[in-house]
Amino acid sequence: MMLTAGQNPTARGIASAIMQGFEKHYRIFRACARDAKALFEEADWHGIHQLVKDRIQFYDDRVTEVVDQLHGEFHAEEVDDETWQQVKLIYIGLLNDHKQPELAETFFNSVFCRIMHRTYFHNDFIFFRPATSTEYLESDPPSYRCYYPHDPTMHEPLRQMLLDFGWTRPFADLERDIRRVRQRVLRFLGGKRPKPEANHQVQVLTSPFYRNKAAYVVGKVINGYREYPFVIPVLHDEEGRLYLDTILLEEAYINVLFSLNRAYFLVDMEVPSAYVRFLSSIMPTKSPGDLYTMIGLQKQGKTSFYRDLYYHLHHSRDNFIVAPGIPGMVMLVFMLPSFPYVFKLIKDVIPPPKEVDRATVKAKYLLVKQHDRVGRMADTLEFSDVALPVDRFDPALLEQLRELAPSQIEEEDGELVIKHLYVEQRMIPLNLYLDRATEAEAEHAVIEYGDAIRELASANIFPGDMLWKNFGVTRYHYVVFYDYDEIEYLTDCNFRRIPPCPYPEMEMSGEVWYPVAKNDIFPEEFETFLLGSPRVRSLFMKHHPDLLDADAWKQIQEKVHAGIVVDFFPYPEELRFCNIYRRRDRAGNAAPAAAIG
Repeated sequence: MMLTAGQNPTARGIASAIMQGFEKHYRIFRACARDAKALFEEADWHGIHQLVKDRIQFYDDRVTEVVDQLHGEFHAEEVDDETWQQVKLIYIGLLNDHKQPELAETFFNSVFCRIMHRTYFHNDFIFFRPATSTEYLESDPPSYRCYYPHDPTMHEPLRQMLLDFGWTRPFADLERDIRRVRQRVLRFLGGKRPKPEANHQVQVLTSPFYRNKAAYVVGKVINGYREYPFVIPVLHDEEGRLYLDTILLEEAYINVLFSLNRAYFLVDMEVPSAYVRFLSSIMPTKSPGDLYTMIGLQKQGKTSFYRDLYYHLHHSRDNFIVAPGIPGMVMLVFMLPSFPYVFKLIKDVIPPPKEVDRATVKAKYLLVKQHDRVGRMADTLEFSDVALPVDRFDPALLEQLRELAPSQIEEEDGELVIKHLYVEQRMIPLNLYLDRATEAEAEHAVIEYGDAIRELASANIFPGDMLWKNFGVTRYHYVVFYDYDEIEYLTDCNFRRIPPCPYPEMEMSGEVWYPVAKNDIFPEEFETFLLGSPRVRSLFMKHHPDLLDADAWKQIQEKVHAGIVVDFFPYPEELRFCNIYRRRDRAGNAAPAAAIG
């Protein structure tokens, strides 16, 4: 781009309007995080769920406002190419000393792509590559606080660290909880405290991470050249006082907590890149895009993913292929074997017995995006007009795309443009996993499957199509649901028992002898299509026979109707201090918790 910004008033006006739109968006975004602190203090769990849902829509609302402004004030659709290039140059100048430059660049892209044709979606006009570095950006006060232990027990730094969050609710027994934290850390380290090195400190992100009924304290202990990440969940007890539920120290548990299968955290950040940099230091296997998404900046997560995909395509040679597994009736699913994601687009014709259309499927995916996923529903990135090199598509996949979704693709200048696409992290389909699982692995997977269905139900979600192929197994062996075209709110379902057959001949006819409404669910029927395998049937009936009982579903439904927000712990319940010390007290192997030093 060989242009200078000049003094074009139209370019300056457009750049200024886009920046003002972004600033408004981020003010509202941060206000949501501050509201989350107040809602946590008030134990308003429904309010936190609503806040997460509302916040997702705020970004598109601000983009729409700016696009309407640019059409109304500047006739944006008539602006020439040279002026648009000047807009970008002026906008780059506005990013000097900006605290969220990467987010502002993404907002610019969102506005521009609403106005211009996709042939303009390259670095001359949008931020296909970032123009501003976020290295060494810091906020004031800093993004994390430092504590320097003066004694090996670290009791006082831990106490001060927790008090510095400024929660107005009192702790039930902070001294007890700190002792428990120290005991857990000591066990994790094998019973021996490391010798303090010259560089010995505790770093803790300034803002807690709010989600559901918990506030999470995120930090790490640095001792010389070693770093020990930790996360402490803070909850309310029955009397409304705060307590530390556990401390997560293992990499796997911390990664699961930050899984994209859960709703986004509410975090107050002046410099989000500093938070992502800190999180990357304790979760090095997670991409920056995943981390931006987890802290509620899903549009930045999409931008990061898109850049990663094109970078990967440049450095790889394999082709997109049809994803393994049983083909779905609604979605065509493909993947790039060397890339850990799957790509899903809605077929043009959805055959019976499915009773959905494209608009319905998109509405279901939006429902999942806005709902609490309780660790059991995969998050999706939604894209429009994705251009991929056509020569990287396997011929068999190209044939399926042309046959099953011709309205969703265009081929031009060596590129295949997909008009609408969902992207999810890749998992092993549960049916394929069970086919090759050991007995122990199969039992764990079947237990997980039933637990996933119960937890979704407690969060007011009925999966609809509960076939094994619609669930996946993550790298940490959690079972997650990922096929959303038939999901319903649990409260909209009518769970029924199959009435007795009036006479045997009617039962043998294969036709139902009772009326069935649209949302009638007969859990007894699950046995027919879920339990064909003798091994799976045995394991399912051992652990989950209640899922075949309409009354069990109605009991969950009643709790949802009553507004009861069930506790979901994104870590094993045996790690909770209440369970650790209850077990010890029963076994008589330890002193009472208050006496443990």
